[in-house]
Amino acid sequence: MITWHDLYTVLTAVIPLYVAMILAYGSVRWWKIFSPDQCSGINRFVAIFAVPLLSFHFISTNNPYTINIRFIAADTLQKLIMLTLLTLWANFTRSGSLEWSITIFSLSTLPDTLVMGIPLLTAMYGEYSCSLMVQVVVLQCIIWNTVLLFLFEYRGAKILIMEQFPETAASIVSFKVHSDVVSLDGNDLLETDAEIGGDGKLHVTVRKSNASRRLLCCPSMTPRPSNITGAEIYSLDTTPRGSNFNHSDFYSVMGFSGGRPSNFGQSSRSQTPRPSNFEVSCGMASSPGLGYDPVTSGSYPSLNAEFSSSVANKTINKNHHIGGKSSSSHDANELHKFAWGSNGGSDQGAKEIRMIVPEPPQKAETKATGPRNIDFGGEEESERVKEVATGRNKLQCNSMAELNPKEAVETVPVKHMPPASVMTRLILIMVWRKLIRNPNTYSSLIGLIWALVAFRWNVAMPRIIQQSISILSDAGLGMAMFSLGLFMALQPKLIACGNSTATFAMAVRFLTGPAVMAIAAMAIGLRGDLLRVAIVQAALPQGIMPFVFAKEYSVHPAILSTGVIFGMLIALPITLVYYILLGL
Repeated sequence: MITWHDLYTVLTAVIPLYVAMILAYGSVRWWKIFSPDQCSGINRFVAIFAVPLLSFHFISTNNPYTINIRFIAADTLQKLIMLTLLTLWANFTRSGSLEWSITIFSLSTLPDTLVMGIPLLTAMYGEYSCSLMVQVVVLQCIIWNTVLLFLFEYRGAKILIMEQFPETAASIVSFKVHSDVVSLDGNDLLETDAEIGGDGKLHVTVRKSNASRRLLCCPSMTPRPSNITGAEIYSLDTTPRGSNFNHSDFYSVMGFSGGRPSNFGQSSRSQTPRPSNFEVSCGMASSPGLGYDPVTSGSYPSLNAEFSSSVANKTINKNHHIGGKSSSSHDANELHKFAWGSNGGSDQGAKEIRMIVPEPPQKAETKATGPRNIDFGGEEESERVKEVATGRNKLQCNSMAELNPKEAVETVPVKHMPPASVMTRLILIMVWRKLIRNPNTYSSLIGLIWALVAFRWNVAMPRIIQQSISILSDAGLGMAMFSLGLFMALQPKLIACGNSTATFAMAVRFLTGPAVMAIAAMAIGLRGDLLRVAIVQAALPQGIMPFVFAKEYSVHPAILSTGVIFGMLIALPITLVYYILLGL
């Protein structure tokens, strides 16, 4: 039976965390102590030093030889159950999607065990639960965050192939990724070279585009990602506006000088501003500032002539139509999409490009069937271009429009993907490059290695090193909550994804996750306090690392943001309810 003293002990351990969070929130919102740049610096300090050292401290001081196999098995089984169900849902139902599978997996199985779990569960069930939480932290940092990263990179690789090799993906036998490409999250402008080897198969090289390198060299020209949707929307203005699309600025950013280029067919590779995700909503309209439609009015005559000429050439491969960066805003839902055609022959990988600006939905169908349509060299290709022009082509993404099924549109799938071994190698390369740049990877692995050595041979850490680590790790917990408060204060809304979506996310976080954990724990045979600890830790607020990944890869960041912020606010009463009910 839970007593008032037990509740007071829990509140004593948890309330100070909320005090740090509220102080940080007030420092930005009410007292204006910190500017956004200063908040960014504090958050970076926490991410690079405070939290990794806090993680190292807990892992290195926990005896790995006393690991509770059944508890870890229950935690692992819960995640495997959710992963299996979501995989089946994504692949065998019409409503399923990879993006939603990743998001629901994050919400249901990856709680904030390090920052909230350790102090809360220690106060509830004693010091032994702290050891259990550290074991969960180790698995989460080393295994499950890596699995999550693998899913995100798989999605990025799939989008890359869908965009650039919709007809010939099955012929790809190798990917060579330059060392300056560290992720397929869509935040960098990428370009690809495809060469046909002696075996008649495609060998693809992925590198950063020259435009991306110029942007890195000139920070003042670095495009600012908009927070309107999950798609990467770049604007050089301080405020995104839909009607002031400047062609000179655009071509300058894309690496072309002297205004609009008249001939893209001579390039040896595609200049690929690949978005991390791309959406065409049924409500999107053409930009009022452009005043022309290249698809229907026959603009860009030199490009059209080159394109028709390449189609007429019988030695070329089928054209690949791929999507480029989209540009949209709240005020004017615009779309600027690019279609590349790659041809083989003597100039392998040569690319031709033209801009497609879709018409408003009420006019698109009329214009798409009008007498001024351009012949794209075949009925099948023509139909694909019509779909692009009328806004029916969509690569899965995560903008707020996607959350409304009425605005969803069908995906144009790739006929065949590359062999599984080729895809796996590409994804593993990208995952490895991300992991080696993550401080938490090193802190977790080094902490585990030191614990294995120290508890096996009773080796004590030199005091000078121990003190150097503890001086920052001791502040890690408070700084992590302070950083979360700064993050909350900088958000325009605490509930960024809408009330209905937030309700769904909270139900997944605080109901589905604990329910599946209870099933998994009882199936493994957990009873008593072990079962209670397993269920309560599954009802902790959303972990921060899944939100970081969701933000980087633009997969429902608004939902994960709400899960972190709003989930933290309601986590204390919800976990107390679980604590009381399970103690009856």
